[in-house]
Amino acid sequence: MIEVNSVETIPGYGLLLTFTGAGGEQRRFDMRPYLHYPVFRRLENPGYFSLARVDYGTVTWPGDIDIAPETLYEQSIPL
Repeated sequence: MIEVNSVETIPGYGLLLTFTGAGGEQRRFDMRPYLHYPVFRRLENPGYFSLARVDYGTVTWPGDIDIAPETLYEQSIPL
């Protein structure tokens, strides 16, 4: 099972992720393609985007915003 162990926001709506279940692999995820979806619109505010944290194995933001860890892994680029 893939789970996010840590997250760091990076400029340009990027997420630097470390995964458990993948040998501690680090990957970069680009949130820009997702910002047009209504559920993610609040993340267009860089200050709000920077509030990303890990809860229950995935990335979450205040206001019950989250994204599936499988999506984060499959659509990210290995570092």
